[in-house]
Amino acid sequence: MPNDMKRAFIFDMDGVLTDNMRLHADSWVELFRDFGLEGLDAERYLVETAGMKGVDVLRYFLDPKINEAEAERLTELKDFLYRVKSRHLIKPMPGLFEFLNAAVTLNIKLGIGTGAGPRNIDYVLGILNLTDKFQAIVNPFQVRHGKPHPDIFLRAAELMQVHPSSCIVFEDALPGVEAARKAGMSCVAVTTTNNADAFSSFENIVQIIDDFTGLSPDDLCKKLYTKKPSTLL
Repeated sequence: MPNDMKRAFIFDMDGVLTDNMRLHADSWVELFRDFGLEGLDAERYLVETAGMKGVDVLRYFLDPKINEAEAERLTELKDFLYRVKSRHLIKPMPGLFEFLNAAVTLNIKLGIGTGAGPRNIDYVLGILNLTDKFQAIVNPFQVRHGKPHPDIFLRAAELMQVHPSSCIVFEDALPGVEAARKAGMSCVAVTTTNNADAFSSFENIVQIIDDFTGLSPDDLCKKLYTKKPSTLL
C-alpha cells in the first residue's frame, strides 16, 4: 500500500482517547436525579445514549420538547460537574501515544469526531497534551445532526480531504458505531463502554480492542481493502 495514499483515522474522544465515559454517565445521573428521575442509572445511559450530544440525551430521558437554550444550560451544568469530578482522573488510553505516532509516520491523517462540546474538548485534549495532534476536530455544534447520524464523521473526513471509504473510526459507543456505518466508514470498536458482544450486529467493525497496546496502524489500513462497510445513505 503506498504511503502517500490519503487515509485517515477519526477518533471519538470520550471513551476512546481516555477511559472517562463512566464519569460522564455518573454526572448525567446526578443531574437527572435532581429533576426527580430516579429510574436512570449509569449503565442505561452508557448503552442507550453514550456519544449523543447533550440536547439529544435530555430529549431522550427528560423532556422530548426541551428547547435548545434550556438544553444547553443543563448540559453545561452536567459538564461542569463532570470536570470537577474528573480533573485528576483523565489519563490516556494505554498505547495511545505510540499508536498515534506510528500513524503519523505512515502519513495517516488524524481527526476527532466527538459528541463533546468545545470546552470539554479543550479540557480533555489539554490534560492529555494532544491539543495539536489532530488535523480536524469536529463537535456536534458544527453539524446539523449528532450521532447516530453520520454528519460529524463526514465533516471530519471533508476537512482532512479524505474519502469516507479511506477512513477508520475509533468508537466505544453504539450510536457512534452506527454513525460510522452510515458514513460508509470502517470502525474499530473500543470496549471501554460496551463489551465485545454489543458490537456483533455491526458489519463495519474491522477490529475490537480493549486499548491501543500493540495495535498496528498499517495492519488496520490493510483491512480497508478487505472489508467494505455498507451505508444507509
